[in-house]
Amino acid sequence: MGLLVVATFVAVAEIGGKRSAPGRGESGGRYEAVVATLAEFVRTPVVWAVSFVGVTVLIGGSILLGVGSFGIPEGLAGTLVTVAYLLVALLLVGFVFLGAYFATRSRGLGNAHGVAAGTLATGAAFLVLVTVQLVVGVVG
Repeated sequence: MGLLVVATFVAVAEIGGKRSAPGRGESGGRYEAVVATLAEFVRTPVVWAVSFVGVTVLIGGSILLGVGSFGIPEGLAGTLVTVAYLLVALLLVGFVFLGAYFATRSRGLGNAHGVAAGTLATGAAFLVLVTVQLVVGVVG
């Protein structure tokens, strides 16, 4: 949810930056400074590398603690495995949504079109998962 909030904040800031009045050359103040700082921070390769390592360690660690014999109570072990499944599902949903969003944006369409395409792609993937679950029973 935090990443969704930050992504929404950056997307809204980009919309606001594009729709400024003609001839307005002064800076937008503190808001645009914060948005520019966050955008620069998010586009840094080191942030992506550290995030990737952090997510990998979190998912791998929770799986190892969940299935290993480390003296963890059974209820907590099952919860850790469930957390790992949810993180992987969140990553897949993020890839589907953002892939459709950026593919739409790269073709010259607006943010609303990108969000609509991402939502449609995510919904379609969810419907396929529900259909496969009902026919075959992949989850649980």
